[in-house]
Amino acid sequence: MGLTMRERKAVTRQVAGRYGRAKKKEKGRMLDEFCEVTGYDRCYAARALRAKGKRVDKERKSRDRKARGREYGPELLEPLKKVWAIADGICGKRLAAILPELIARLEKFGELRIAPEVKVLLMKISASTIDRMLAPERRRMQLKRRSGTKPGSLLKSAIPVRTFAQWDEDAPGFMEMDLVGHDGGDAKGEFIQTLNMVDVYSGWTETRAVKNKAQRWVFEALQEIRSVLPFPLLGVDSDNGAEFINEPLARYCRQEGITFTRSRPYRKNDSCHVEQKNWTVVRRAVGYQRFETEGQLDTLNRIYGLLRLYTNFFQPSMKLVEKTRDGSKVTKRYDKPQTPYQRLLASGSLGPKEEERLSSLYHILNPALLQRRISSLQDRLKNPDAKQHKSIEKEVATPADFECIFAEATA
Repeated sequence: MGLTMRERKAVTRQVAGRYGRAKKKEKGRMLDEFCEVTGYDRCYAARALRAKGKRVDKERKSRDRKARGREYGPELLEPLKKVWAIADGICGKRLAAILPELIARLEKFGELRIAPEVKVLLMKISASTIDRMLAPERRRMQLKRRSGTKPGSLLKSAIPVRTFAQWDEDAPGFMEMDLVGHDGGDAKGEFIQTLNMVDVYSGWTETRAVKNKAQRWVFEALQEIRSVLPFPLLGVDSDNGAEFINEPLARYCRQEGITFTRSRPYRKNDSCHVEQKNWTVVRRAVGYQRFETEGQLDTLNRIYGLLRLYTNFFQPSMKLVEKTRDGSKVTKRYDKPQTPYQRLLASGSLGPKEEERLSSLYHILNPALLQRRISSLQDRLKNPDAKQHKSIEKEVATPADFECIFAEATA
């Protein structure tokens, strides 16, 4: 009659300690005897003895081990939360990549004062530690939209279809564009739209608010964006809306030598670069309210003027460089987080004058000040009363406030 399960476990516990301390030849003899007594398969018996041995060793070591002190204490949390808030609450991996540079810039403008020992820790903190420390704050701070795109039937045969996978360009200048509607959940009547354009290579993002979806306003906004781009516009890709698929825009692209392509109908992933920025740039900044007045149009474009600088110079992003599939498992590999500004400088495609202009602009920008001005204008957009207008005009809309920032940006 064989041993019961309780008896087998008791034997395993007794033998495990001696088995873990034994030499190789002795282990073999002990394993033979153990299998004969318990009736276990040899492979399973060895695994059971190793597991029990580890548990015994772990318990013994845990009694002897001293409690490990915390390297990143509460004194680090407040400055980390402040920098994270200025960086718009980005994830730990993106924040860790820009943290040393961001701290240096905030100290330069007097926005951050921290003890030297705290600064040393912030400079070497890992992405996972950042996420772990900020998890409660992220939870504390924790809108599905229908499409308003109407198909443009004209010229579809003349404008080729191109999917997102084909927009893997090696130089800046090829941009996806889309309209974001500000209807507040009611698509009746006219309301403001935001033209959003994203460079596929660098992630450089430009946004302009227009009165409505009329081809005239969209075309004018596109020309305005082109005039301030730090690189030549080589190609544009849009959805199939009539605001894009029209003769004036197609003729303009032909005359200027700009490649014009469109995505497949009902395939949002074909425009994945701009669709992502529709949320991270436009919706996060201005939300889902209905905007329809001239005052709101002006305020939106003031926000976008500042957001252009904040996003392109201080918001790092990661690009997918490789995706492999092994059965049902998909493995994705991303590059090091970089801002659009850094990607443009690293591309080597900018001329010396343009590089110098961007560098000069970057060195006068204070990310904390930009964020405060954006927040003030956001308050104005949500609460458009006369007193609020007056106070905000004094804070963020005087010529002196904007002169140093926009002189270089629109030169």
